[in-house]
Amino acid sequence: MDDINEALIEAVKACGGSANVGAKLWPEKTPQAAQRMLLDCLNPERPAHVTPDHVMFIARLARENGHHRLFEFMASSLGYAPPVPIEPSDELAELQRQFIAAVGAVQAIGNKIESSRLYMPIRAA
Repeated sequence: MDDINEALIEAVKACGGSANVGAKLWPEKTPQAAQRMLLDCLNPERPAHVTPDHVMFIARLARENGHHRLFEFMASSLGYAPPVPIEPSDELAELQRQFIAAVGAVQAIGNKIESSRLYMPIRAA
């Protein structure tokens, strides 16, 4: 793969093609107009181009479809190590660990406050 356009084209194909991706990028357009717009944007000979937000959208969509070559291309061309995708279940487990740790920290702070000699409980009126 020689350039970002090739990587984007490959990602678009992995996501169901230009008609599918174009309709997701520009839902306000007819499916045919959105497809033509995307094809124009991916053609280096045409004046239209995708925006950085569009590139990120395509990269996310590709990742959801198990295609990582676009991000691998970007990382490689920028001098980064090959990326390793995090599975959603791993991300959820990490968020749950962080949540449990945060709740424990709040409980520990509450215990310190209650055991402080300066603590005065609030009484209901």
